[in-house]
Amino acid sequence: MPHLITIVVDPHTLSRIFGLGTAAFFLSMLLTPIYTTVAYKRQWWKKPRTVATTGETSSVYTKLHGAKHDRHIPTMAGMIFVASVLIITLISNLSRSETWLPLAAMAGAGAIGLIDDVLNIHSTGGIAGMRAKLKMVLITLVALIGGWWFYDKLDVSSIHIPFVSSPWQLGWLIVPLFVLVVVATANAVNITDGLDGLAGGLTAIAFGAYTIIAFLEKKYGISAFCLTMVGALLSYTWFNIFPARFFMGDVGSFALGTALGVVAMLTNTVMILPVIGIIFVAEALSSLIQILSKKIRHGKKVFKIAPIHHHFEALGWPETKVTMRFWVIGQVAATVGLVLFLLGHQL
Repeated sequence: MPHLITIVVDPHTLSRIFGLGTAAFFLSMLLTPIYTTVAYKRQWWKKPRTVATTGETSSVYTKLHGAKHDRHIPTMAGMIFVASVLIITLISNLSRSETWLPLAAMAGAGAIGLIDDVLNIHSTGGIAGMRAKLKMVLITLVALIGGWWFYDKLDVSSIHIPFVSSPWQLGWLIVPLFVLVVVATANAVNITDGLDGLAGGLTAIAFGAYTIIAFLEKKYGISAFCLTMVGALLSYTWFNIFPARFFMGDVGSFALGTALGVVAMLTNTVMILPVIGIIFVAEALSSLIQILSKKIRHGKKVFKIAPIHHHFEALGWPETKVTMRFWVIGQVAATVGLVLFLLGHQL
């Protein structure tokens, strides 16, 4: 007899989850004009990095986006959706076993990003913001604390591998895996945040997929947290699509990536995360490949410019075309991830 997937839906629970997502959307809409007024008054203009990670002048980036930054676009708008998710979750969806960890990780990573954004606003040199190594150390510290809580307080020591019946027992090694997943996802989302609407749309898609995954696992607190993220992100993306009214900044991208990595660990779907977030993987890999190529091949590049969304721009694609095509790929990848989850999990 074939295995059947049975889904039981409690209307009250579904209504509550949907209500929290809706509340986050409208709260973000209410906070947006407050942020916008303060940001333009205090001139929180985003300053681009004029020096690449490998030390040379970012001439290609300046050619592609120099005019955009000349019109002064404020940063740190990620505070809007971070604040919305914090408020909604603290009031209506606080759970030790399900939402404490992603909420705390989001807030911690967001705080690090906020410091970086403040330094960016007041910087005058080519490296606008915090040094990359320092950001990596701080994000790793947040992930390490989260990994300890995950193992010691939530008593998780194994991961599920799709289509394998027995979980893979890791013991305390679950902590370094947690750190790897969270840090990698945080940096991947941060790297992806380079075009109007790109990171906001892709993370909304990813959290939408995890809303369904967590709901099917009967982890309703996580499901509600994810839909709260979606609601807040849809409001943000409404204003961030081309031409962007503001940028999320590192406060937003680090918060989103960290929370997404934590949710993947809490839902025991770490093997499916790279599928759902295939664009994030491609963006991070393109940057890594470019850096290694320059070092190993004496300055020779694989891409015209990294990460890969800028490479397509350099090939002549309009910014909006890159964004929307990446959204399409993200939606397909999220659907494939959901299918793999359904086929590879016992519900």
